[in-house]
Amino acid sequence: MKRVMFVCKKNSARSQMAEGFARTLGAGKIEVTSSGLEASQVRPEAIATMKEVGIDITNQYSKPLSDFKAEDFDVVISLCGCGVNLPSEWVLRDVFEDWQLDDPAEQPEIFPRVRDEVKARVEGLIAKLTEPVEA
Repeated sequence: MKRVMFVCKKNSARSQMAEGFARTLGAGKIEVTSSGLEASQVRPEAIATMKEVGIDITNQYSKPLSDFKAEDFDVVISLCGCGVNLPSEWVLRDVFEDWQLDDPAEQPEIFPRVRDEVKARVEGLIAKLTEPVEA
């Protein structure tokens, strides 16, 4: 089972939504957590926006990347273009992607659009990570 780390600047919105979708849509297929270059708090708008699609992230909390070891993860996904700020061991995992999604913290009205973009990306990621390998 692939272990996935979603990382963002503050682990307050995009990475939290990605973790929520990945936990729900990838249950039993992937292991997932999220973190930030610095820890903060999960934004109430992220919780509310996820609730609208039936996913409860109220128990998730913001965690600093420094609490984790890169070698414990197979896949690292940056959601904010912060890949350039990550220590190299994080960028050199089996899979590294930088999704560069808009930050809804600056414009709360775009939370639903960003949520839907996160969901589509997470669905694609799960499909890619769980497709059978041809012999």
